[in-house]
Amino acid sequence: MTFKTLFAAPLLAVLALCSCSTTPTGNFYTLGHAAAPARNDPQASYSVAIGAVTLPQAVDRPQIVTRTGENQVAFDDFERWAGPLKDEIARAIAGNLTQLLEGASVFSYPQSTRVETDYKVLLDVQRFDSTLGDASSIEVLWQVRPNKGEPRSGRSAVREAAGGQGYDALVSAHSRALAAVSRDIANAIRAASASSK
Repeated sequence: MTFKTLFAAPLLAVLALCSCSTTPTGNFYTLGHAAAPARNDPQASYSVAIGAVTLPQAVDRPQIVTRTGENQVAFDDFERWAGPLKDEIARAIAGNLTQLLEGASVFSYPQSTRVETDYKVLLDVQRFDSTLGDASSIEVLWQVRPNKGEPRSGRSAVREAAGGQGYDALVSAHSRALAAVSRDIANAIRAASASSK
């Protein structure tokens, strides 16, 4: 038996053992935007920027944080947001407003820091609760700041049933809840636009 054979046998055994063990893969989720109902409004000709989004620190992390009790939460390293949750929320709201305010130019703030817009939307997410197999609960304080005129503020509190047991159903419930928040914001923008004419 040669030196090469003596060295190769243990190496092959280690490689065989390593190939038997598998590392769990993570699942990554994005928030979607809901299709808006058809409207007969004239097309909007203004621009809207989704500005700063603030979140409770407990949920401002890559993992999806789930509520497991009245005063207890949990997170799983293998169930994660595809991007920062603040960006996911801004993108979902922007997508919803694009459909709700047909014809308006809507984008999230990071791409528009040097662009003048007709309206800026600020979002302070007070609550972003996730309960597996139950519901998504969101509470958002928002403000619409027109380029001209007085700001309009509001509070949207939405609870959406998950309709399923897994994370995919829970994330879909969050998307539907954000669609409801978007409708409130869209109504405020329409009202501000009408009063400025």
